[in-house]
Amino acid sequence: MASPILIRPRPEDVEGQPILRPLPSAQCRSVGPFVFFDHILSNRYTPGTGMNVRQHPHIGLSTLSYLFEGALIHKDSLGSDQQVAAGDVSYMTAGSGVAHVERTPAELWQSGSQLHGLQLWLALPKHLEQGSPSYSHHTAAELPESEALGVRIRLVAGEGFCLKSPVPVPTPTLLADIHMSTGAAQFIAAEHEQRALYLVSGEARLEDEPLAVQSMLVLPAGVTYTLFAESDCHVIMVGGEALDGPRRMNWNFVASDSALIDKAREKWAARDWPTVAGETERIELPR
Repeated sequence: MASPILIRPRPEDVEGQPILRPLPSAQCRSVGPFVFFDHILSNRYTPGTGMNVRQHPHIGLSTLSYLFEGALIHKDSLGSDQQVAAGDVSYMTAGSGVAHVERTPAELWQSGSQLHGLQLWLALPKHLEQGSPSYSHHTAAELPESEALGVRIRLVAGEGFCLKSPVPVPTPTLLADIHMSTGAAQFIAAEHEQRALYLVSGEARLEDEPLAVQSMLVLPAGVTYTLFAESDCHVIMVGGEALDGPRRMNWNFVASDSALIDKAREKWAARDWPTVAGETERIELPR
């Protein structure tokens, strides 16, 4: 029987915000549709400071932002201007091309704030990767939850644990936010072809093996497990159907064909791209 694969994430910095990034890695390029997994580390912004990710482009993917603490403003070239609170889902599908901005709301910029959460990229299936861009926002109250025997599960996207999220993912997907009390246990079914666990905080073990905190464990297909909480813990589970072929990633672009990425790079560099209303600053193409 195949063994799980442990991925130790690499630390990164996005416009001054520290993150941990287990996907993509040399050991695993994707889990289900997820080709990019950023754990936005808990960070205190003092008054007069905040996150400010300037205007930047995407193709071939959907971005999913999900906060544990804090709030962000999402603005994009479709005209969206949305405040995203903790527990909400901000879901933008780039398709053939979109630009967006993410920043701390003005009132929190003034008062100071705490930010902690996730940003994930989901590669679109080939027949949709050059489709029309779109945006949807889903409040925490819209996301289905279950709670029993010391385990609370919120289904952020996709289907799993007998729950279904309203987030409009196009392929079989699982993104679950799991909180477990000390001594609780949760069965991990093999209902998705690919699956991985990420221990945000606390102590947990999968069968007899302890999970490494703030690391990802990719599970072999078809194998069921039981997850045990050794202390109060917070676990994220991602998964879904395998991608319909390999994906190339370059900067903020994802595509099945490198020519699409080359074209996107040229267009962004030439400023031939949809823009976010009212925004003048942008992140330039890296060399």
